[in-house]
Amino acid sequence: MRFLNPMIVVSNMERSKEFYNKVLGLEVVVDFGANVTLTGGIALQTKESWTTFINKRDSDILFGGNVAELYFEEDDFDSFYQRINNIEGINYVHGMKEHSWGQRVIRFYDPDNHIIEVGENMIMVIQRFLNDGMTMEEVASRMDVSVDYIKSSLK
Repeated sequence: MRFLNPMIVVSNMERSKEFYNKVLGLEVVVDFGANVTLTGGIALQTKESWTTFINKRDSDILFGGNVAELYFEEDDFDSFYQRINNIEGINYVHGMKEHSWGQRVIRFYDPDNHIIEVGENMIMVIQRFLNDGMTMEEVASRMDVSVDYIKSSLK
């Protein structure tokens, strides 16, 4: 058995396709109408079809549980952050923050209140620290990882 992809339920397929394209740059790979697969492997399923699959009423489907997220990494985090701040209507979980290990992230909701996290690519975090003049040992200490991890990440 192998895991294929995450699937999220959406209330408006066209709105969701537009959001994931405009905000994250994802393209439609396969479109079956009620089920759409985007680049990266995320599948969208209409709420109407999902309720029939799981034998539930429309009112049984609740959005915005805040218990999971779709996670993305971005090489050029600064450009992404600047671009997303120019998109109207983004509902933020929180603005940009830097975790204790140095990775910068931002979290926001999609149109159905699924949490999306975009984090700075970890290799780029390492490179940013090195470019700031830190030694490999200092980067490893700052990120709470081994020097071997830092070296292997740069290959």
